[in-house]
Amino acid sequence: MARKPNFVIIMTDQQRADVSKREGFPLDTTPFLDSLATQGTWFDRAYTTMPVCLPARVSMLTGRYPSATRARTNHNGEDAFFETDLYEVVRRQGYRTALCGKNHSHLHADRMDYCFALGHHGGGKDRTDDEIAFDEYLAGLRMRAGFGPAPYGVEVQCPFRAVTAATNWIDGLAGDAEPFFLWLSFPEPHNPYQSPEPYFSMFPPETLPPTLSDQSALEAKGFKYQWLRHIGETAFPDYAEQLPRARSNYLGMLRLIDDQVERLFGYLDSKGLRDNTIVIFLSDHGDYVGEYGLVRKGAELPEVLVRIPFVVVGPDVVASDRPHPAHITTADIMPTICEAIGTDIPRGVQGRSLWALLTGKEYPEADFDSAYSEHGFGGLHYTADDDYDPNEDGLSPAIGFDELNGWSQSGTLRAIRSGDWKLLFDMQEHGQLYNLAEDPVELNDLFDHPDYAGIQSKMLAKLLGWTLRAQDPLPHPRRRYKFKSDKRNYWSPYR
Repeated sequence: MARKPNFVIIMTDQQRADVSKREGFPLDTTPFLDSLATQGTWFDRAYTTMPVCLPARVSMLTGRYPSATRARTNHNGEDAFFETDLYEVVRRQGYRTALCGKNHSHLHADRMDYCFALGHHGGGKDRTDDEIAFDEYLAGLRMRAGFGPAPYGVEVQCPFRAVTAATNWIDGLAGDAEPFFLWLSFPEPHNPYQSPEPYFSMFPPETLPPTLSDQSALEAKGFKYQWLRHIGETAFPDYAEQLPRARSNYLGMLRLIDDQVERLFGYLDSKGLRDNTIVIFLSDHGDYVGEYGLVRKGAELPEVLVRIPFVVVGPDVVASDRPHPAHITTADIMPTICEAIGTDIPRGVQGRSLWALLTGKEYPEADFDSAYSEHGFGGLHYTADDDYDPNEDGLSPAIGFDELNGWSQSGTLRAIRSGDWKLLFDMQEHGQLYNLAEDPVELNDLFDHPDYAGIQSKMLAKLLGWTLRAQDPLPHPRRRYKFKSDKRNYWSPYR
């Protein structure tokens, strides 16, 4: 029997989809990834299930939406609800497993064969003196932008350390008959926004293209966006002055990451592993990076937060220089890998297998004409009128401010993207409708505009359908009822 393919999931943290040349961005931030995308299948309508680290990562590993996993904030990892996750699936199939980099999911190190853990302040095993000093520098930034080049060079940066750990682990598997599964998870370009030379000087602030919106957009975007700016300025009076340098460092870090991904692929080529390794590159969610006069994430579900880069290369994956037209989400990764290795999709998985799309086979296009994202931990929206102390939830001596707080994460919001249109709807029946082709940063709300009543009605129907599909199917019925599902978790007839 032919050996099953190896898998490498490369995940960045907080990478916007639209800041690459292949997406039309004027600066060359990710030349290797742009080239790699044309060697496989890439998607420009790929979405996170929730623009928050832990919920998005749990979704990827379980194939379930945050409303079903019950992990709807960064603090609910122990509450993650599922029957079988991706690590258990591949281990049952004989895979050796590892995580190199940022975890921030429900996983624990004892669930895998090897774990080299890194975070936004570094970490890892057996650190050198320079790595320890660099990690202290990261912590000292307090999640801000560094106004000078990061010290100690590229070798102490987390992407470099993660790739080194990964290649050393794979080297240690030489001669093993079992395939490997690696989650290579970079903590960057997430804040603190920093980069060493030569990356620090690659994209000077004064040469950057303007953002599509600025602080003046906050009036249109509403309280949660305004609160993020307020709490940022409360923690850092120089918040506005940081924005240009934060953007510059962010783009420099993208190029550093790009070089480290190229380094990994050079290693795979040198070891003869490329022909039997499927690599999935994505991010957990995006970053405002100056849009709306904001950095980081937090408020609602704008495209800059929910749309993510997504590239798949490897054996049997069709190559194209054009993006695939399907709308997909991070929940689709787990069932895709299940089909690729020839095992059934576990019970409770809500994502759909992309294997037919990746290999050029027939698939139901109607199933992929929209994508769905979630936001919020429930209850009512907090407002400025509430007696809620930001020093208890948001402001912190260690990091300045946490953008994921009760104000930004309260309530329940859902969004759907279909073609050029985007609809958002919350639990108080407040809707938003945008034409992304004409309004990519969602400033001109067309909800309840009579000229778009037909589009609004169709989008509401699609959102309702997605909301029903995202209902947790667990537990399955007991006794005589037999749960019916498609082998690829499709919902639409296509034969």
